[in-house]
Amino acid sequence: MLIFCLIDGQLKYKIAQLTLVSFSLVKLRRVAVSFEDSDKAKGYWNENLKLVIKLLVIWAFVSFGCGILLVDILNEFSFMGFKLGFWFAQQGSIYVFLILIFVYVKKSNTLDKKYGVDE
Repeated sequence: MLIFCLIDGQLKYKIAQLTLVSFSLVKLRRVAVSFEDSDKAKGYWNENLKLVIKLLVIWAFVSFGCGILLVDILNEFSFMGFKLGFWFAQQGSIYVFLILIFVYVKKSNTLDKKYGVDE
């Protein structure tokens, strides 16, 4: 799990793993990822953060932009017998979200290999 927090006005991120301690308690602990030096670690997380932000922008545009904000414009067109704005709100954003998951997995694996932290 990637955790973002605001410290001294700067966005910081940490890797954390949730482990079950008892029936209702959850303990938070850091997951160690071995990098050769701190510059490589910083470069890795900067690239990973940029990738996540790009994918979130695409998701937000498709979900909110096409499904809510631009629905009237898109409804002038039809797709598979449905108004395009309606289709994006009901099905299209889900398909795009699934595609984004596979894109993230592929890009993340490539990034891991680039920095030597692949499994």
